[in-house]
Amino acid sequence: MSIRLLLLVVLVLHVASVLFVHLRGRVRLPFKRQLFDHSGLFAPCNVLLYLFSAIPAQPYPPRSAFTCVEPLREQWRLIREEALRLFDEGYIRAAERHGDAAFASFFKTGWKRFYLKWYDAPLKSARVLCPRTVALLESIPQVKAAMIAVLPPGAVLKPHRDPFAGSIRYHLGLATPNSEDCHIVVDGERHAWRDGEDVLFDETYVHHVRNDTAQPRVILFCDVERPLRGAAMRAFNRVLSRWLGRLTATANMGGEPVGAVNRAYGLAERMGCLRKRFKQHSPGLYQSSRIVLALALLAWLLSPWLPHPP
Repeated sequence: MSIRLLLLVVLVLHVASVLFVHLRGRVRLPFKRQLFDHSGLFAPCNVLLYLFSAIPAQPYPPRSAFTCVEPLREQWRLIREEALRLFDEGYIRAAERHGDAAFASFFKTGWKRFYLKWYDAPLKSARVLCPRTVALLESIPQVKAAMIAVLPPGAVLKPHRDPFAGSIRYHLGLATPNSEDCHIVVDGERHAWRDGEDVLFDETYVHHVRNDTAQPRVILFCDVERPLRGAAMRAFNRVLSRWLGRLTATANMGGEPVGAVNRAYGLAERMGCLRKRFKQHSPGLYQSSRIVLALALLAWLLSPWLPHPP
């Protein structure tokens, strides 16, 4: 098989996977955005995880499949105590530098976080500042990542899909407005956060968030391992999750390890500024250039099978 044919097959399979993800659920992003979105990048892997998922394909999976998180809800006051101390003393904050690719767009809204664990051992700063919460998280191996997350008054997180289907998202209300005006909508279904109440949702469905109150929302935010059928798929998910976690690791404080993706993110941000200037000054030319580049690549891939003049 020639390299061009192989690349063409890979391209077709990738687009088919993106289409599968695009059609999953009732709410969709525009297909062009989905095709180039970071969630589209992981589409082939996610389709595999969906096919072997041991839970129903629905935005809010059944609670019975995640009894492992019960200790978190039972100890929500303990977690709240340590979280509010972080909040009061200023430890919960956006990254000082552009060093958190996973949640870069959220920072623009004033969203803040303090990492407790990120697909590996807990962060050193978390062990020092939140020892009881970290000990609780370490007793639940299914929890792969955790943070304290703050959504300020008036903040809106626009509709998006998270990129990787290896986990299910868990939110536990710690200090919330306790109002329907502070909520998340997953595939068209709304959930409002309340103190001491929790929710599990599939973050690869389109979801958006609003806080139309005058009070910040403080929650425990976790990634819980997706239940899968078959030992081989579970092992695949764990290995891939660990690898992605190390690539995207970031820090609360100086001296903590940072993954390769976030080390490179600063450079990407600088390049992105140039791209944004180009887009702002010449939006038509910018969109046209993207289409031309995509068509040029497709023409190159198809050229061996296209008719040529004699």
